Amino acid sequence: MSKVKCLIFCLAFPFLTSAQGQASLTGYITDAKTGEALIGATVRVEGTEAGAVTNIDGYYDIKGIVPQTYNVTASYVGYQQLTRFNIVVRSAGNPNLNFSLEEAASSLEDIVVVANPFDKLPETPLSIQSLSAEEIATYPGGNNDIAKVVQSLPGVSGSVGGFRNDVIIRGGAPNENVYYLDGVEIPNINHFSTQGSAGGPVGLLNVSFIEGVKLSTTAFHGRYDNPLSGVLQFDQRKGNDREFRGNVRISSSEAALTGEGPLFKGEKEAAKTTYLLSVRRSYLQALFQVIGLPILPDYWDYQYKINHVIDQYNEINFIGIGSLDDFSVKAPDEFDAGQQAVLEQVPVINQWTSSSGLSWKNRFKDGSGYMQTTVSTNILNNQFNRFADNENETGLYFSNDSRETERKLRYEYTRFAGEWTLAAGVALQQALYTNNTLDNVNQLNYLSDISFWKYGVFFQSSRSFLDQRLDFSFGLRTDANTFTSQENQLAQTLSPRVALSYALDEEKKWRLNGSVGRYYKIAPYTVLGFRGNDGAFENRDVDYIRSDHGVVGFEYLVTPSARFTLEGFVKRYGNYPVSLTDGISLANKGAGFEVLGNEAVISSGEGRTRGIEFLFQQKFNGSLYAILAYTLFKSEFSGLSGEFLPSVWDSRHLLTFTGGYKFGNNWELGIRNRFIGRTPYVPVDEVATFNSYPAIIPDYSQLGGPKLGVFNQLDVRIDKKWNFNKFSLNIFLEVQNALNQDIPSQPSFGLARTDMGEIVDPRQLVQITQSPSSALPGLGIVLDF
Repeated sequence: MSKVKCLIFCLAFPFLTSAQGQASLTGYITDAKTGEALIGATVRVEGTEAGAVTNIDGYYDIKGIVPQTYNVTASYVGYQQLTRFNIVVRSAGNPNLNFSLEEAASSLEDIVVVANPFDKLPETPLSIQSLSAEEIATYPGGNNDIAKVVQSLPGVSGSVGGFRNDVIIRGGAPNENVYYLDGVEIPNINHFSTQGSAGGPVGLLNVSFIEGVKLSTTAFHGRYDNPLSGVLQFDQRKGNDREFRGNVRISSSEAALTGEGPLFKGEKEAAKTTYLLSVRRSYLQALFQVIGLPILPDYWDYQYKINHVIDQYNEINFIGIGSLDDFSVKAPDEFDAGQQAVLEQVPVINQWTSSSGLSWKNRFKDGSGYMQTTVSTNILNNQFNRFADNENETGLYFSNDSRETERKLRYEYTRFAGEWTLAAGVALQQALYTNNTLDNVNQLNYLSDISFWKYGVFFQSSRSFLDQRLDFSFGLRTDANTFTSQENQLAQTLSPRVALSYALDEEKKWRLNGSVGRYYKIAPYTVLGFRGNDGAFENRDVDYIRSDHGVVGFEYLVTPSARFTLEGFVKRYGNYPVSLTDGISLANKGAGFEVLGNEAVISSGEGRTRGIEFLFQQKFNGSLYAILAYTLFKSEFSGLSGEFLPSVWDSRHLLTFTGGYKFGNNWELGIRNRFIGRTPYVPVDEVATFNSYPAIIPDYSQLGGPKLGVFNQLDVRIDKKWNFNKFSLNIFLEVQNALNQDIPSQPSFGLARTDMGEIVDPRQLVQITQSPSSALPGLGIVLDF
């Protein structure tokens, strides 16, 4: 080390190691049902003497806290005490920590009723998982990417061996999930998303916005349309209503800037209008070019939320999220057979997305319920091209130039009628879809332009019986549209659902849970808008896809911060679209860089998945937190032949362990290990691929035969935080695949070439030798101020 470097280190080291500012913690406490402020509620930081009482606005402010990680508890007479775990308190930039407390069944003041710290809703008593913002931000291998983090939850996996963020739940396809951001449906959560599906290589949600995430894998509330396997709800926090705060995050692939604060704030009072906004920029394209990779993924994204409190009963939220994606290629300086095959076969993508929504929530003055009205717009603009010469973009043989637009109006009415909670609502959507497709491989060339309406109604009710030991929920939904030719759609899509949860003991440590339900999803726009060369809409008679769920299981609270659950589940599918070209269910597609659904289909497919799932979860307690989950399942779908075959998601075994240990002086170690069993894949039809190269033609007749090897990957992350008077600093080192384990991937093919990269004459298709897998380190910096 040079003398100058030594001098800088010696000067900086005492400053960094001794930095320890004081911190404050603020937030609001409200009634979970009515949203009204709870005046005089108590908040305490466990393990310390720090605490506070809420004021007339339900606001609390705890000062003089030593920056580190705590559990924080809120309590109020007549309400269930609630603890929030793993709260990282920094010297600057702490978001509000808000609590919504549920009324207690007992009104005796000397009895403390403690709420279950694990999210459970009457309509979703099981198969529901939640993540806090801190858990997402520090997940090993997650790189602040919510879609990657979700893949560690029970029953959830991603595409094995691919540069993908697909969310595959209990053997279902990636497009069977729906996503809601503050109650506004968003079509996808990834950059470079697969049209007709939802996955992509990089998530586009900014973790700095997120207050919490809930994943439901069954028993969906009636308000959600189109879920077949899962509902992901992202709750965004509000911007700070008293002062400006900011966040800068720099990682190995991107940089993000987030700002929040009050608008039109008075001198003493909190502002009624707040903002929260961010912009993020990728530099993956520069990094890939430096290390010699031929793909250049370039993206921007933005996110915002403006909240305005009209009065204590009325509130307006305006949210938005969007992305700009450019996926291009550039030949590396030195020839490599594997990189050359990638250069020739990947698509060239220009894509942009935009989602925005305005919602108004009106709470009734007598506390008997509320109404919520939301208008929103989603746009996906996708230019997806494949060229014989990708680098020069010549020899176009496939082109999809399309736009999907949805304009939505949702209205929901919730009423608290005695012991019952009743909800009903309607949804109206205008769908517009244009597509100009050229497909020389399949001899297709068509222009599609459709506009139609979708509408739906729902009802949901819930109540507790037997001194709060039995929770009951019943819901009903139906949907229809003006485009497809299915008759009596409202009757055909009637989807009831029932959920029960019973506490087996008076302390409510043991619970038996169960649910059954039927759910429907309209086919993707790529399917609905497909035209044959004769100009006819060939899929106009496609049916709504049906999924029937049955789940039963139990939960045991080992301690106030630990639980284990065991569940058995069955899903049966009907009316699944089957490709008339390939003869397989579309459930086996959608996890690659493609356009899903641009083909003629028939609604004759069926499917079935069943399995058992075990979960042990320890929330932060002292120094340790952990999640251990194992799912054993079987997933099958039928094609034109009617025979059930293993799906391409049928890995049978999912085992994940995620845990962390917090040392003194704000050091933290996190690890995640994922094991996925042998997964079927569709091999390449070598003869057809040779004749159409660089187009790769799968051999779907071999579906259910060859399998990838097992997937096992260990990710490690080390965090160190420093706290100063005006800002806090977090530096982390993350190593994905820390043990250098071989990551399975499908065999790839390319044209035989000489060592100089010249095509061998006569041309021949050869299998490309795969490069060995290796550890992938990354460094990140997070600055809060």
